[in-house]
Amino acid sequence: MENHQIWEFEESLWTGSAEHYRELVDSECLMVLPEPPFVMAGQEAISAVSDTPRWSRVVTSQRQVMRPQEGLIVVGYKVEAYKDDEKGYVAYCTSTYRRLAHGMWKVVQHQQTLPPLAKA
Repeated sequence: MENHQIWEFEESLWTGSAEHYRELVDSECLMVLPEPPFVMAGQEAISAVSDTPRWSRVVTSQRQVMRPQEGLIVVGYKVEAYKDDEKGYVAYCTSTYRRLAHGMWKVVQHQQTLPPLAKA
């Protein structure tokens, strides 16, 4: 997958339909999110995120892409996500994709870290 495709794929997970999300997330996915129960796996992770309202717009920055081996992609980035009339959500994220077949990728890991509220 080319870098521009990676970012289109990742952004579609934030803005796409619940069905789209379920299609792209692996049943063996592990997620760490900044809300209880914090650590989720498999169908619990898929349901927790796919059943939430979708974002209308996302902006990603500080993008990093690593390819530690054939068929494995790890990304890190900052996201600013917006719903139509709501204040934005900001987080630092990682996602890991594995290739199941030519052109078929699934998310096997996703993590979101909120920025600190104040500097120490």
